[in-house]
Amino acid sequence: MVATVVTHRRPDETTPAVLELIEVARQARAQLVFDPLEVEKHGLRPADGVVLLAEDEPMGVDLCFALGGDGTILRGLRRYAGTGVPVFGVNYGEVGFLATVEREEARTAFARAFAREFDVLALPGIAVRVGEREWTAINDVSVERQHGQRVATLAYLVGADEIGSVRCDGLVVATPAGSTGYNLANGGPVMAWGVEGMVVSFIAPHSLTARALVVAPGDTLAIENRSDDEPVDVVVDGRPVTVLESGGRLETRFVDNQGTLAQLAGVSFYGRLHEKFGRLATLR
Repeated sequence: MVATVVTHRRPDETTPAVLELIEVARQARAQLVFDPLEVEKHGLRPADGVVLLAEDEPMGVDLCFALGGDGTILRGLRRYAGTGVPVFGVNYGEVGFLATVEREEARTAFARAFAREFDVLALPGIAVRVGEREWTAINDVSVERQHGQRVATLAYLVGADEIGSVRCDGLVVATPAGSTGYNLANGGPVMAWGVEGMVVSFIAPHSLTARALVVAPGDTLAIENRSDDEPVDVVVDGRPVTVLESGGRLETRFVDNQGTLAQLAGVSFYGRLHEKFGRLATLR
């Protein structure tokens, strides 16, 4: 097996796990591949079964280990979008909703990963288009008021039908996997993994009637910036990608099978939801 490794920006937390992963990989006769950023971050040296890249990674990668929070796991999912390479996430972040296991289970989980003792879950994405430029979101795309600018006016349309025009700080279009992120913070509904469609929710709407909307998978959702003069930022999976000027239009559509997430057997979406978000509700 050939596996790559991505980690978050705090190496003091993940370097011990990376060294443990190298040891487990050597025992499993697997090969680990590290790009230059990871090599520098963890102070790695050449060793049996460890490939330190100077250029592009080799073909034939079987698995990607992502050690970090949801942002790091998303980085792995984007890196291997459309390839079928599973991303095995170990939570070194806060919530870690996309993580396969928690950090305390890392060593045992590494051995199970090399033994291929996991299921795979295909995650959909959102195709995003502004003019001639295109991106793919695994979690969400947001349109956000720029710092220091006035409240935005954003219209949203499904096909040829305008649903509404809302004064707000922005809006979020999320996949089912992304519905537990920014969308949930906006009061939008959680969509179970396996549901098809996109959910639209608003950031600080200046309206009593703005409501979240779930859009069918075959429909195209468009966002128009109807602010007088103010541009808004377009952010894909937490990364600013472009600016939507006043009068500009953004289109989104649901696309299948963009990311592949490794999952240990017996872990359900609803159990994960309770574990990650249900703890506060059970406190007395």
